[in-house]
Amino acid sequence: MIGWGVGFLFLVAAALMVARVLPALLALPLLATGIGVLLVGAGQLTWQEMWVGIWVDGSLRLAEPMVIALLGGMLSSWLQKTGIASDLVRGGAELAGDRPWLLSVLILGLVAVLFSAVGGLGAVIMVGTVVLPILHSLGLREYISAGVLLFGMSLGGLLNPGNWAVYKTVLGLDEAEVSGYALWVFGVMAIGAAVFVGVELARTRLWVWSGWRWESVGWLGVLAVPWVLRSWVTVPGWRWGLGWGLGCLTLWGLGQGIRRWGQTPRLAWYAYLTPLVPLILILGLGVPFIPAFLLGLAYGFAVTLRRGGMNLLTGAILEGAASVVAAVVLMLGIGMTLSAVLGPTPTGAAAAWYTTHPDRVWPVLAAMQPLIEPLIPTSPWGYVVGFALLAPLALYRGPLNVWGLGYGMGGVLLSAGLPAGAVMGVLMSLGVIQGVCDPTNTHNVWLANEVKTDVHVLMRKTLPYAWGIAVVGLIIAAQRYLGGETSGALL
Repeated sequence: MIGWGVGFLFLVAAALMVARVLPALLALPLLATGIGVLLVGAGQLTWQEMWVGIWVDGSLRLAEPMVIALLGGMLSSWLQKTGIASDLVRGGAELAGDRPWLLSVLILGLVAVLFSAVGGLGAVIMVGTVVLPILHSLGLREYISAGVLLFGMSLGGLLNPGNWAVYKTVLGLDEAEVSGYALWVFGVMAIGAAVFVGVELARTRLWVWSGWRWESVGWLGVLAVPWVLRSWVTVPGWRWGLGWGLGCLTLWGLGQGIRRWGQTPRLAWYAYLTPLVPLILILGLGVPFIPAFLLGLAYGFAVTLRRGGMNLLTGAILEGAASVVAAVVLMLGIGMTLSAVLGPTPTGAAAAWYTTHPDRVWPVLAAMQPLIEPLIPTSPWGYVVGFALLAPLALYRGPLNVWGLGYGMGGVLLSAGLPAGAVMGVLMSLGVIQGVCDPTNTHNVWLANEVKTDVHVLMRKTLPYAWGIAVVGLIIAAQRYLGGETSGALL
């Protein structure tokens, strides 16, 4: 009965979110509480165990991703306040000239770089107000202009270490495993996004063959930087040289700022590396997530040193933290849902439950496993085809939407025996559809309004490409995590 009751609560929560009766911010904590009350009513938990095991433990379960989200918001605000973000986009547009293909691909790459560090609707508006008029001036259709931004933002999200931290914490995977798979999906999506630009320009008769030149390939090659960082970390002296180079740039920028103190602020070329610094530190030097973001913020402050810089940094810290409060609150609900489904963490606030019940499995796990296990695909083909068909459930805050019930559903899949890497493959691959196409995203709504089109038009135009990317991502996950000889059947 507990298993069916939990399933019913999941369906109710999903329906309320799809119908926009309840936002995810409220639906997830209420779902977790409902599961707890169900367990208390069935005599499986006491009220005290529910409060501590679900509310307290769940609230702290994603503490690291919450801190990283706050630091990421601060870095994002700093990039906007110093003008680094807007200058990157404007400079790229000037380099591309009047060639639609080259300009679109270049902006795609620049937006990806920016959104590997920035986030939030404020950053979308800032970048959009610069990029959209440039794209429109070349005659791009409104949905193509918006699509370039949507694919670029999602590309950047795949490289954002803050997003990696959530997968690491929720699924218990190590950083190398998460970043390795994210880079594969990133590569697939970079190709898919370039195909979107090329096909849609051709369909609207804006394809310019002279724009397909070595510069296009060169700018696409910039997207290979994460693989270079990841593969060269084993080269003797590489980490030492990379760390030494960043340190020298930091000191040089600090010295230049002191020398020009009181003069009109001027951004040097190395200031534009600021969005990439956390990524370089994590992939290239193996620095943990939180220190990487702190060092990225310190680097940005040092290389843009100016009069009033401390006040500017304080404002960026406060505004940046405020910009991600919604995401932090959502993580509270995600953590509660995970604790309700998977049980409290063995070393958290409710560790005593495992001491007083050494021979018991968490009641929800015990109840859900026999119900869900027969539905879990046991072959790579079943995994790919099954979740590819379920891909639309990532839209409209559905059960496979990572900013809806996605992580809770991930906990259910884990409890049923699907390997953690395969669960990550589902959530990250289908997350492409959510990030690019979902009409309930605030950035989709803003972009549709800005380009004067309907948000569902954006979904229809981008969904075929995003769906194809998601399917390839599932194939890669099946190869990596479902193993065995049968996985070769996908090749």
